Amino acid sequence: MKISSTPGAKDGEKTLDQKRIDRISELTCLSRTRDLTAEEAAEREILRCEYRAAIRQSLEEHMENIRVVDEKGEQKKLNKKQ
Repeated sequence: MKISSTPGAKDGEKTLDQKRIDRISELTCLSRTRDLTAEEAAEREILRCEYRAAIRQSLEEHMENIRVVDEKGEQKKLNKKQ
């Protein structure tokens, strides 16, 4: 899942569109003025989880494209830690 405010993700990729991000903000503002209903709280938690997953995936994709150049000029991918 990628975070994007515009359509056009590659096949197989999901986007967290601006409407969903705005809904997270709306629910957060509501929670500051009153208690959320159980449905609203559940919706906010689902949206937050999707948002965190999208951020994580975006960061992982970015890190996969980073190369380290050694003294000899050879490019190496970063090693993924478990």
